[in-house]
Amino acid sequence: MNKTDISIVVPVFNSAEMLPELYTRVNDTCIKLQKKYQLLFIDDGSVDNSWDVIEELKKQNPDNIVAVKLTRNFGQHNALLCGFNYCGGDVIVTMDDDLQHPPEEIVKLISKYQETNADVVYGLPVNKKHSIVRNVGSNFVTGSSEYSGKSSGAKKGSSFRLIKQEIANEMKEHFYSNFLFLDAIINWNTGNIEYVEVEHKDRKAGKSGYTTLTLISLYFSILINYSATPLKLMTYGGLFASGISFLFAIHFIYKKIVHHVPLGYTSLIVSILFSTGLILFCLGIIGQYLYKIYQFQNKKPPYLIKHILK
Repeated sequence: MNKTDISIVVPVFNSAEMLPELYTRVNDTCIKLQKKYQLLFIDDGSVDNSWDVIEELKKQNPDNIVAVKLTRNFGQHNALLCGFNYCGGDVIVTMDDDLQHPPEEIVKLISKYQETNADVVYGLPVNKKHSIVRNVGSNFVTGSSEYSGKSSGAKKGSSFRLIKQEIANEMKEHFYSNFLFLDAIINWNTGNIEYVEVEHKDRKAGKSGYTTLTLISLYFSILINYSATPLKLMTYGGLFASGISFLFAIHFIYKKIVHHVPLGYTSLIVSILFSTGLILFCLGIIGQYLYKIYQFQNKKPPYLIKHILK
């Protein structure tokens, strides 16, 4: 393949209806930019006919499309990491397959990159068309994860982003985990991050693969893998519980000495249940961290490839 200016990586999950339009609009946008490009479709365990559509698009456009089929669903960020291994462009654009980020907005990412020479440019939606649960969860994660504390702008993030090839290479070489959160990894690698506002549209067809339960599980995994917030809650919660228990102890001792009130069965049971519940909660959090360490030690791959069309 000839020298490529832009590599565009799209994780695909059950979006067969939208892929032809996505390709056409990406192609038109890159022609407008006068940039040579490659479009990488990473089929992340789709159960519809997405792969058949990708194969047909590849036959029709053999020079511009690279297609990778994973053995099962590994998650959006893992699929993106897989795609980075086949990118030949100077810059990489990541975007979703549902056309909520219009491909025409790639122009804004490129323009901001050329203006600032940033390592990463995020396209921030002016008005997100996601569900309330997804928006609230995203704000909670970016506000509580450690990656958000390094700079004020790092609290912002988006799946629509431009990344320099050098940064993508760093991520490929130094981050090998079965659970990935690219925004945290990006922030570890660089602080040279810029932002540009982009449009965000309603989903063209089908339903999002992120159900409410999936989102809750994802947010929890991000907190455990990329944040010490739960451990801090244990520390501060333990101190708070200790303080409350100490005050209760003084209260009961005072009543016993001054008023000769016998210690009641209810107060003892409440104290025992409260302390036991707190201990079990803390042990559960520690268990989650130990489980993640165990998974990392087993070196489970972030993805497995079934088929590649180059």
